[in-house]
Amino acid sequence: MTPPSRIDAFREMVRKNPENHLAHFGLANEAQKLGLHAEAAEHLRAYLARYDDEGNGWGRLADALLALGDTDGARDAFRKGIESSHRFGHPSMAAEFEARLEEL
Repeated sequence: MTPPSRIDAFREMVRKNPENHLAHFGLANEAQKLGLHAEAAEHLRAYLARYDDEGNGWGRLADALLALGDTDGARDAFRKGIESSHRFGHPSMAAEFEARLEEL
């Protein structure tokens, strides 16, 4: 029997404890790597609902939404990422999100 894949391990963690925000973040990252953008967006939203992210999660959500063709949702995620980045003292991340937002 082969060991579970990383994504399956994170899915199991989320199944066992749906309130575990880090498991949602890990699952979202693995899903994005595999091009599972809808699953990534779902778990990034769950993560962001439970954790005051410093900006990175919002950028990842924007990327997933762009891959799904949801430009308005991506714009909103970038705006929230900009707010979070400023709140946590990450001006370069905020500037990156502002530039990407202007491109949309």
